[in-house]
Amino acid sequence: MPVAAEVAIERTINIMWNRHAEPLSLEELAEEAIFSKFYYSRVFRDITGTSPGRFLSAIRLFMAKRHLLETASSVTDISYRVGYNSLGTFTSRFTRSVGISPAKYRFLARCGMPQLTLPAACTDQKTSTVTGRIHIPETAGPVRVYVAAFNTPIVEGLPQSCDILEDSGPFHLTVPDGLWFVRAAAVAPHEDEDPGPKIRMPRLIGSGWPVKVRGGRVYTSDVQLRAVTPFDLPILLALPELDGPRAVDEDAPLAVAK
Repeated sequence: MPVAAEVAIERTINIMWNRHAEPLSLEELAEEAIFSKFYYSRVFRDITGTSPGRFLSAIRLFMAKRHLLETASSVTDISYRVGYNSLGTFTSRFTRSVGISPAKYRFLARCGMPQLTLPAACTDQKTSTVTGRIHIPETAGPVRVYVAAFNTPIVEGLPQSCDILEDSGPFHLTVPDGLWFVRAAAVAPHEDEDPGPKIRMPRLIGSGWPVKVRGGRVYTSDVQLRAVTPFDLPILLALPELDGPRAVDEDAPLAVAK
């Protein structure tokens, strides 16, 4: 992809972040990139892996999470503040993308109930294990890594299974038969003086190969983490903000699917 095209797309992504509350149209974004809207859409998808509309929606929902954690504004006010004209549309999109409703997200964060139960595997199916190693660059510094199995390539909602690591090492995910996408994100660990829920932008992200599992077998999919770029879609799942600072091997760890 030509450097000029990447510069143009990054410029419009910055506009999305800075003006996400406005009714930005595809035509306006394409004009900012000095492209036709058809060429802009194609180049945007080639660079980011998704459409301009989906990217803008992800930014709006990410900012909604921040408002829910950091302000006392009502869910209705927040929906308008991040660019939605309908509370119903905002609530349904937030729930689908984050995995829980805006009200429950705020409730769990404020009431000290960070533990989430992930979807259980179907009882009439054998479950398989997807395992592998998370590889973290030596220059990354301290991080907490969330690695999970999703049924789509997009990292959003509650995953089928999740594991949490404090460093490079092996992970284990338990999933039913199907096609699974292994995704990982690393964020800065909680600071002792500020243990409460807060938005933590990923420092590193990574993907394993898609894995089609069946019959209670063990499959492998290693993940190499890399630095986040402006072209990466914001991660919308409820973790890591609702995951407390406690270690995963304590008495009340983050629940994962079995």
